[in-house]
Amino acid sequence: MTPDRWIALGWLRDVPARGARRIVTADGPMAIFRTSDDRVFAVEDRCPHKGGPLSQGIVHDSAVTCPLHGWVIDLEKAAARDPDNGCIKSFAVRISAGVVEILLPRIKAAAE
Repeated sequence: MTPDRWIALGWLRDVPARGARRIVTADGPMAIFRTSDDRVFAVEDRCPHKGGPLSQGIVHDSAVTCPLHGWVIDLEKAAARDPDNGCIKSFAVRISAGVVEILLPRIKAAAE
């Protein structure tokens, strides 16, 4: 297995407060959110309801409202808030010297 590793995505200053940036990865699109109090979250850029682009939603507190059908996704829990139900994939995120980094999990080698 390869070790977990932190990957730099870009500058925190490039993610607007109460906004998002979309990053395209080999595993699909990811959304990086920044709250008004500078907390940062990284999740897949796909609403669990109908796949809407969460990165285009409205950020409020620690949540984002999907632009398609108004589902509210709690970014801390990576899940829809009641009365809706559904989860999204989230990624560990940190800020290092002003750079947003995500933790990529270990990958099992084919021979293992």
